[in-house]
Amino acid sequence: MVTTWTDADPDAYLDAVTPAVRRRDALTLRELMERVTGEPPRMFGSSIVGFGEYRYEYPSGRSGHAAAASFAPRRAATTVYLPDGVGAHAGLLERLGPHTTGVGCLYLKDLGAVDLTVLEEIVRRSWETVSGGTFGQRARES
Repeated sequence: MVTTWTDADPDAYLDAVTPAVRRRDALTLRELMERVTGEPPRMFGSSIVGFGEYRYEYPSGRSGHAAAASFAPRRAATTVYLPDGVGAHAGLLERLGPHTTGVGCLYLKDLGAVDLTVLEEIVRRSWETVSGGTFGQRARES
């Protein structure tokens, strides 16, 4: 399945997020990512709020585009997507506060419990890495 940009209203989507802590965190992340990227939010697929776009091309020849910075407020935790992989941010993640990770995902249950300055730096570094041209590395390679 290929995810693409949609015309859905990100504000309407965020206003409907439940539970309340996810909505609060989503609004905080919207502001943080908009500040870091200078881009307005857009819906990428049905549940990802994205900012800017990057193009990727892997050595295999597979290529495409994706949101350069993005998050998804899920019921269990908010997912912050790090296309350059969590390994690229290991030192900062040690200082972030309570979180779990996947290959290219940072899972946060409560933004009130993490250091938002550190989170902003993680998002900024990821944004700069993937939006600087065609990105050719998979998250798991970081």
